[in-house]
Amino acid sequence: MPTFSRIASPRERILHAAHDLFYRDGIRATGIDRVIARSGVAKVTFYRQFASKDDLVLAFLDLRHERWMAWFVDALARHGGTPAAIAPALAEWLSCAGYRGCAFLNSVGELGPALPEVLAATRRHKLDMTAALTRLIKPGAGRARIARALALAIDGAIVQAQFLESPAAALDALATVTKALVRRPA
Repeated sequence: MPTFSRIASPRERILHAAHDLFYRDGIRATGIDRVIARSGVAKVTFYRQFASKDDLVLAFLDLRHERWMAWFVDALARHGGTPAAIAPALAEWLSCAGYRGCAFLNSVGELGPALPEVLAATRRHKLDMTAALTRLIKPGAGRARIARALALAIDGAIVQAQFLESPAAALDALATVTKALVRRPA
């Protein structure tokens, strides 16, 4: 359990507690009382910061997007900044002890059309992920189409890694798909 700094604002403490709980346990399984207890704020303080659980969910997705995209772009660069970097970058995340899939796909699965803003946040996240992938691909005809296909392959690997004994098979398949998609005729 993280310890929150005394200088962190109540909003930050609530948001970081919700981030950890929502990702680990799921949104529906995490009640506001658990978030309040984990963040160490009073109920009235919680509601001064977030009018509802829906508002907190959307703030969680914004934070998750910011953190995940920063990590993803950095990981792609650390692994060479080419399409070949995709599988090794994802291996870092898929192999983490706390891995529980894509927070956005999980949120859509839990909330779906009941909270349309979740669908919009997920679209934005996936578009930004696809844009990062586009930057890895040499300019040319089909670049955007290839990036969209790579994004789809990544989402498939993310889902498979949740139920396979090891993420290795999903990562191997992702590497194979990546090579096939970016292969250019001489």
